[in-house]
Amino acid sequence: MVRRQPRPLQIAVLAIAGLVALYLLAGLVGAALVADPGWREPARGVTIWVEDNGIHTDLVLPKQAAGVDWHPVFKADAIGDARFAGYEFVAIGWGERRFFLETPTWWDVRPETLVAAALGSNETVLHVEHIARPVEGERVQRVVLRPTEYRRLAEFVRASLAEGRPVRGYADYDAFYPARRRYDALRTCNTWTGRALRVAGVRVGRWTPFPATVSWWL
Repeated sequence: MVRRQPRPLQIAVLAIAGLVALYLLAGLVGAALVADPGWREPARGVTIWVEDNGIHTDLVLPKQAAGVDWHPVFKADAIGDARFAGYEFVAIGWGERRFFLETPTWWDVRPETLVAAALGSNETVLHVEHIARPVEGERVQRVVLRPTEYRRLAEFVRASLAEGRPVRGYADYDAFYPARRRYDALRTCNTWTGRALRVAGVRVGRWTPFPATVSWWL
Protein backbone atom coordinates (compact mmCIF):
# COMPACT_ATOMS: atom_id res chain seq x y z
CA MET A 1 0.00 0.00 0.00
CA VAL A 2 1.29 3.45 -0.95
CA ARG A 3 1.05 5.89 1.93
CA ARG A 4 -0.30 9.26 0.85
CA GLN A 5 1.84 12.23 1.76
CA PRO A 6 0.18 15.17 3.53
CA ARG A 7 -0.76 17.95 1.19
CA PRO A 8 0.75 21.43 1.67
CA LEU A 9 -2.65 22.79 2.70
CA GLN A 10 -3.04 20.10 5.35
CA ILE A 11 0.44 20.81 6.66
CA ALA A 12 -0.34 24.54 6.83
CA VAL A 13 -3.62 23.92 8.67
CA LEU A 14 -1.90 21.60 11.17
CA ALA A 15 0.90 24.11 11.70
CA ILE A 16 -1.54 26.94 12.36
CA ALA A 17 -3.57 24.77 14.74
CA GLY A 18 -0.38 23.86 16.58
CA LEU A 19 0.66 27.50 16.92
CA VAL A 20 -2.78 28.45 18.23
CA ALA A 21 -2.65 25.62 20.78
CA LEU A 22 0.82 26.67 21.94
CA TYR A 23 -0.34 30.27 22.22
CA LEU A 24 -3.34 29.28 24.32
CA LEU A 25 -1.16 27.12 26.57
CA ALA A 26 1.45 29.87 26.96
CA GLY A 27 -1.29 32.32 27.90
CA LEU A 28 -2.59 30.03 30.62
CA VAL A 29 0.91 29.44 31.99
CA GLY A 30 1.73 33.15 31.90
CA ALA A 31 -1.42 34.00 33.81
CA ALA A 32 -0.79 31.27 36.38
CA LEU A 33 2.60 32.79 37.22
CA VAL A 34 1.40 35.46 39.60
CA ALA A 35 3.11 38.81 40.18
CA ASP A 36 2.93 40.47 43.61
CA PRO A 37 1.40 37.39 45.31
CA GLY A 38 1.37 39.15 48.68
CA TRP A 39 -0.89 41.98 47.53
CA ARG A 40 -4.22 42.28 49.31
CA GLU A 41 -7.02 44.69 48.54
CA PRO A 42 -7.28 47.45 51.18
CA ALA A 43 -10.50 48.10 53.07
CA ARG A 44 -10.51 51.67 51.77
CA GLY A 45 -9.01 53.35 48.76
CA VAL A 46 -9.71 54.23 45.15
CA THR A 47 -12.21 51.92 43.46
CA ILE A 48 -11.57 50.99 39.83
CA TRP A 49 -13.09 48.30 37.64
CA VAL A 50 -11.85 45.88 34.98
CA GLU A 51 -14.44 45.39 32.24
CA ASP A 52 -14.36 42.38 29.92
CA ASN A 53 -16.44 42.06 26.74
CA GLY A 54 -15.19 38.56 26.01
CA ILE A 55 -12.24 39.60 23.84
CA HIS A 56 -11.08 42.97 25.12
CA THR A 57 -10.59 44.49 28.59
CA ASP A 58 -10.88 48.09 29.77
CA LEU A 59 -9.84 49.87 32.93
CA VAL A 60 -12.62 52.00 34.38
CA LEU A 61 -11.19 54.87 36.41
CA PRO A 62 -12.71 57.74 38.37
CA LYS A 63 -12.04 61.04 36.66
CA GLN A 64 -10.78 62.56 39.88
CA ALA A 65 -9.21 60.64 42.76
CA ALA A 66 -6.00 60.49 44.81
CA GLY A 67 -4.72 63.71 43.26
CA VAL A 68 -5.25 62.45 39.69
CA ASP A 69 -7.54 64.49 37.43
CA TRP A 70 -8.42 63.14 33.98
CA HIS A 71 -10.61 66.11 32.98
CA PRO A 72 -7.81 68.07 31.25
CA VAL A 73 -6.52 64.90 29.58
CA PHE A 74 -9.77 63.52 28.17
CA LYS A 75 -11.64 66.70 27.35
CA ALA A 76 -15.28 67.18 26.52
CA ASP A 77 -14.54 68.60 23.08
CA ALA A 78 -13.02 65.28 21.95
CA ILE A 79 -16.38 63.47 21.99
CA GLY A 80 -19.49 63.96 19.90
CA ASP A 81 -21.76 65.12 22.72
CA ALA A 82 -20.09 67.10 25.50
CA ARG A 83 -22.89 66.23 27.90
CA PHE A 84 -21.42 62.74 28.31
CA ALA A 85 -18.31 64.35 29.76
CA GLY A 86 -20.44 65.00 32.85
CA TYR A 87 -20.12 61.33 33.77
CA GLU A 88 -17.61 60.71 36.55
CA PHE A 89 -15.72 57.76 35.05
CA VAL A 90 -13.68 56.88 31.97
CA ALA A 91 -13.25 53.41 30.50
CA ILE A 92 -9.79 53.13 28.91
CA GLY A 93 -8.46 50.40 26.67
CA TRP A 94 -5.33 50.17 24.53
CA GLY A 95 -5.09 48.45 21.18
CA GLU A 96 -4.13 48.38 17.52
CA ARG A 97 -5.48 51.39 15.63
CA ARG A 98 -6.89 49.68 12.54
CA PHE A 99 -8.49 46.92 14.58
CA PHE A 100 -10.20 49.43 16.85
CA LEU A 101 -11.36 51.83 14.12
CA GLU A 102 -12.61 49.20 11.69
CA THR A 103 -14.41 46.94 14.16
CA PRO A 104 -17.13 48.88 16.02
CA THR A 105 -18.71 45.47 16.82
CA TRP A 106 -17.25 41.97 16.76
CA TRP A 107 -19.50 41.20 13.77
CA ASP A 108 -17.25 43.59 11.83
CA VAL A 109 -14.05 41.66 12.51
CA ARG A 110 -12.35 40.48 9.33
CA PRO A 111 -9.66 37.77 9.17
CA GLU A 112 -7.15 40.06 7.48
CA THR A 113 -7.57 42.65 10.25
CA LEU A 114 -6.91 39.99 12.90
CA VAL A 115 -3.86 38.66 11.09
CA ALA A 116 -2.41 42.15 10.57
CA ALA A 117 -2.86 42.98 14.25
CA ALA A 118 -1.29 39.69 15.37
CA LEU A 119 1.75 40.23 13.15
CA GLY A 120 2.31 43.61 14.74
CA SER A 121 1.69 47.31 14.36
CA ASN A 122 3.26 50.47 15.74
CA GLU A 123 0.00 52.37 15.24
CA THR A 124 -1.84 52.04 18.51
CA VAL A 125 -4.57 54.03 20.24
CA LEU A 126 -6.28 54.48 23.57
CA HIS A 127 -10.04 54.06 23.35
CA VAL A 128 -11.65 56.29 25.98
CA GLU A 129 -15.34 56.23 26.90
CA HIS A 130 -17.07 58.65 29.29
CA ILE A 131 -19.42 56.49 31.35
CA ALA A 132 -21.49 56.28 34.52
CA ARG A 133 -20.37 54.30 37.56
CA PRO A 134 -20.12 50.61 36.56
CA VAL A 135 -22.20 47.90 38.18
CA GLU A 136 -20.13 44.94 39.34
CA GLY A 137 -21.10 41.71 37.61
CA GLU A 138 -19.89 38.67 35.69
CA ARG A 139 -17.81 40.79 33.30
CA VAL A 140 -17.14 43.76 35.56
CA GLN A 141 -14.56 43.17 38.31
CA ARG A 142 -14.18 45.74 41.11
CA VAL A 143 -10.69 46.43 42.48
CA VAL A 144 -9.79 48.77 45.36
CA LEU A 145 -6.35 50.39 45.20
CA ARG A 146 -4.36 52.37 47.72
CA PRO A 147 -3.85 56.00 46.63
CA THR A 148 -0.18 55.36 45.80
CA GLU A 149 -1.15 52.31 43.74
CA TYR A 150 -3.75 54.28 41.83
CA ARG A 151 -1.26 57.03 41.07
CA ARG A 152 1.19 54.46 39.68
CA LEU A 153 -1.55 52.99 37.49
CA ALA A 154 -2.57 56.48 36.31
CA GLU A 155 1.04 57.29 35.42
CA PHE A 156 1.22 54.12 33.32
CA VAL A 157 -1.92 55.15 31.44
CA ARG A 158 -0.56 58.67 30.89
CA ALA A 159 2.71 57.22 29.60
CA SER A 160 0.72 55.23 27.02
CA LEU A 161 -0.56 58.45 25.41
CA ALA A 162 1.28 59.85 22.41
CA GLU A 163 1.22 63.30 20.83
CA GLY A 164 -1.61 63.98 18.43
CA ARG A 165 -5.25 64.91 18.18
CA PRO A 166 -7.98 62.49 19.21
CA VAL A 167 -10.59 61.33 16.74
CA ARG A 168 -14.28 60.64 17.39
CA GLY A 169 -15.23 57.15 18.43
CA TYR A 170 -18.15 54.86 17.65
CA ALA A 171 -20.72 56.96 19.51
CA ASP A 172 -21.13 60.41 21.08
CA TYR A 173 -19.39 59.43 24.33
CA ASP A 174 -16.03 58.03 23.19
CA ALA A 175 -12.86 58.97 21.33
CA PHE A 176 -9.56 57.47 20.18
CA TYR A 177 -6.24 58.97 21.28
CA PRO A 178 -2.85 58.27 19.65
CA ALA A 179 -0.87 55.88 21.85
CA ARG A 180 2.63 54.52 22.38
CA ARG A 181 3.96 50.96 22.37
CA ARG A 182 3.80 48.29 19.69
CA TYR A 183 0.88 45.89 19.37
CA ASP A 184 1.40 42.25 18.40
CA ALA A 185 0.43 38.74 19.49
CA LEU A 186 2.62 39.04 22.61
CA ARG A 187 1.53 42.58 23.51
CA THR A 188 -2.23 42.67 23.22
CA CYS A 189 -4.94 44.91 24.63
CA ASN A 190 -5.27 42.50 27.55
CA THR A 191 -1.55 42.35 28.32
CA TRP A 192 -1.69 46.17 28.49
CA THR A 193 -4.43 45.94 31.12
CA GLY A 194 -2.49 43.32 33.05
CA ARG A 195 0.69 45.37 32.89
CA ALA A 196 -1.12 48.45 34.20
CA LEU A 197 -2.29 46.43 37.20
CA ARG A 198 1.21 45.01 37.79
CA VAL A 199 2.70 48.50 37.68
CA ALA A 200 0.20 49.48 40.36
CA GLY A 201 1.37 46.52 42.44
CA VAL A 202 -1.80 44.43 42.16
CA ARG A 203 -1.72 40.63 42.31
CA VAL A 204 -2.13 39.59 38.66
CA GLY A 205 -0.64 37.16 36.15
CA ARG A 206 2.74 37.93 34.61
CA TRP A 207 1.36 37.62 31.06
CA THR A 208 -2.35 38.10 30.39
CA PRO A 209 -3.14 37.83 26.66
CA PHE A 210 -6.79 36.86 27.19
CA PRO A 211 -9.54 38.76 29.02
CA ALA A 212 -10.22 35.93 31.47
CA THR A 213 -6.56 35.77 32.48
CA VAL A 214 -6.55 39.44 33.50
CA SER A 215 -9.01 38.84 36.34
CA TRP A 216 -7.82 35.42 37.54
CA TRP A 217 -6.09 36.76 40.65
CA LEU A 218 -8.20 39.85 41.34
